[in-house]
Amino acid sequence: MTRVISIHLQLDKITTRTHLAPLPRRSTTSCNLIIIVPCVADARRWSALFPIRDSMVSLRILEVFRLGTVNYFDALKLQEKLVASRKTNRIPDTLLSLQHPPTYTLGKRKTDHNLLIPESELKQLGAELHYTERGGDITFHGPSQAILYPIISLREAGLGARTYVEKLETTMIALASQYGVKAHPGGKCETGVWVGNGKIGAIGVRISSGITSHGLAFNIDPDLSYFKHIVPCGIKNKEKGVTSLRKETHTDMPLPNDEAVQDQLISCFAKSLGFDGLVFKDEATLRAS
Repeated sequence: MTRVISIHLQLDKITTRTHLAPLPRRSTTSCNLIIIVPCVADARRWSALFPIRDSMVSLRILEVFRLGTVNYFDALKLQEKLVASRKTNRIPDTLLSLQHPPTYTLGKRKTDHNLLIPESELKQLGAELHYTERGGDITFHGPSQAILYPIISLREAGLGARTYVEKLETTMIALASQYGVKAHPGGKCETGVWVGNGKIGAIGVRISSGITSHGLAFNIDPDLSYFKHIVPCGIKNKEKGVTSLRKETHTDMPLPNDEAVQDQLISCFAKSLGFDGLVFKDEATLRAS
């Protein structure tokens, strides 16, 4: 039993009620949409992020953990634990929203020569290097970069690997459009999202027995100088570079804080993947799972 607030969205009003209820993975309701959040303040904010939908639906619920800044190795171990639990249906579809301290990661297509400085010099930059089992080559993660790690069943969602990656691209394109930035998928062999010749969002996924891990990284306003030490994603075209939401908005007005932008990214992800509701859980629940 979990104490939650159910937000029943209607065309003309929002009503909330606190109750004790189990959280079923599937249910039928006459509501347009139900989002389950920790507090009424969140209820009003999230009601603005989701469209109103009429008719009765069978809800697909996504559990979301907003974790702040997490060491890459710790996040990797957490994903492995959640993937094992998702494979045996001990947990529902789950989304981790977080940031990393400065970290370079190499995926399955790793080629060490795409790291342009000796590994021994990374500590001087205050950065770590990790080898991973995700797809892709080398990339950078750091502060002011929004990261989503979905742990979801592609079989239950009825998605293939290529379609799933396309939906991750759609997620970041939708977020960029909210700020008037026209983003687009990359060309052939260029997974991710671009604004002109600048890459604003990277994708690297792992799929095991139909369960996803790793995910996407969207540049809000990271220190782009870290990217000069690598060939991002192994793309050697010198006309291609890396960009950020801050750089592409072309305005001196401040962006919302990172947490607000990450919440918008969560919303875009939920819409793109067809989820009807979000359940926000705290870290204590995650550690106990």
